[in-house]
Amino acid sequence: MSHWRILVTHTLIGVLHELGRLGTAQNRKVYARHGVGPNMFGVSYANLERLKKILGINHDLARGLWTSANHDARILATKIADPARVSSRDLDRWVRDLDNYVISDAFSELAAQTPWARKRMETWGAARGEWIGRVGWLVLARLARSDGSLTDRELTEKLAIIEREIHTRKNRTRDAMNSALIAIGLRNPALKAQALAAAKRIGKVEVDHGQTSCKTPDAAEYIQRAAARTRSAPRRSASKS
Repeated sequence: MSHWRILVTHTLIGVLHELGRLGTAQNRKVYARHGVGPNMFGVSYANLERLKKILGINHDLARGLWTSANHDARILATKIADPARVSSRDLDRWVRDLDNYVISDAFSELAAQTPWARKRMETWGAARGEWIGRVGWLVLARLARSDGSLTDRELTEKLAIIEREIHTRKNRTRDAMNSALIAIGLRNPALKAQALAAAKRIGKVEVDHGQTSCKTPDAAEYIQRAAARTRSAPRRSASKS
């Protein structure tokens, strides 16, 4: 990318122009099968990552990109937004704009890094809307993997909610609850045992993935395989300098 284009793409109009240039009909066709609406350019994730590296963290630009309502622009917004500067108002406004699982997943990754993650996890996870509910449980799944302040007791309570509600929640929310079940099961041996027992009682989780080859994994099998890989992974010995 030329120096001139790098300068131009740091403006909202410039970024939108570049996204339009990078979009392809084939990507639009693929993304449509995943539920993305017509307001998209069809930019590959490889190109979105390149733009992310060029732009760096640019929170004001991210806000502008989100306001454009274009799918690719919003995905890029989640990549260049500054989690520390995301306000509770930003989250509440953006979460209401979610309309497919692709943008919901990207948004949840950003939301999980913000100071509001724990509080919004609770609010969104209880929501009955498909996309807001999905985000709440995906934020929980990410925090279960990374937030040491979440206690075993809190996660045990979440397992109980998953077991009680997963079959009655909306389609893509069920998929996210299954992801949270897996993440909790991978937290530590005690929670693994509880998650496996819950997964057995839950049984098969039915999720319609539309015109895609995506599948919702069997939670118990996934937890067992992941745990086995962890046990078999070679340990690195500390080397002396």
